[in-house]
Amino acid sequence: MGKIIAICKSDKKGTVKEEIPVGEFQKDFGLEGDAHGGKWHRQVSLLSYESFIEFGKVAKIPMNPGIFGENLLIEGVDFSKVQVGDSFHIGDVLLEVTQIGKECHHGCEIRNLVGNCIMPNEGVFAKVLHGGKVKKGDEICFESES
Repeated sequence: MGKIIAICKSDKKGTVKEEIPVGEFQKDFGLEGDAHGGKWHRQVSLLSYESFIEFGKVAKIPMNPGIFGENLLIEGVDFSKVQVGDSFHIGDVLLEVTQIGKECHHGCEIRNLVGNCIMPNEGVFAKVLHGGKVKKGDEICFESES
């Protein structure tokens, strides 16, 4: 079991996200008000808090939640064990993992600002199977398909 460290959203893709206290996740859409919401497979992005902290030890800029464009910053889940098809429960919210990692697009504000990005190797992407509210400090339960 893990814990939600931060919930973040932005109104444009490829930009740093802003932390919010509570997020409303909508079935088949994603995080309400976030640019990545919609009918596709990467509605929600998740990142390990432990990886975030490690990266921060060598970063030359202030490390704030949302710097990598992640929607959920999560502590206490071993992301190396996550596979496509696995699920995460956060209260009533149910997320299904659809992709591990991604290719950074050209001109990415995050890569330009930070100098590197951990989402291509460590980002986890999911779609919302059941919606609801999520707040900082909520418990998150990882369930492996295998």
